[in-house]
Amino acid sequence: MKKLFFRKPPLDLHGVTYSDVQELVEDYVLLNQSFLPLQIITGNSQGMKNRVTRCLKEHGFTYQIGDAYNKGYIAVLK
Repeated sequence: MKKLFFRKPPLDLHGVTYSDVQELVEDYVLLNQSFLPLQIITGNSQGMKNRVTRCLKEHGFTYQIGDAYNKGYIAVLK
């Protein structure tokens, strides 16, 4: 697997409530889509990952959940 290099600081969702995820993710990816790939740190919460991926799908973004060593983030690819 090719190593991803992120040009923007990640969106860290640690401590964020589920009710705030949609708005934060939309703002982050839509404002920074010219800097793809982007990194969204979710931690290991499956609920958080589900909310993030649902939002990304709604806006037509493709993504990858983590890598071989760290599954606690989502990379927004295009």
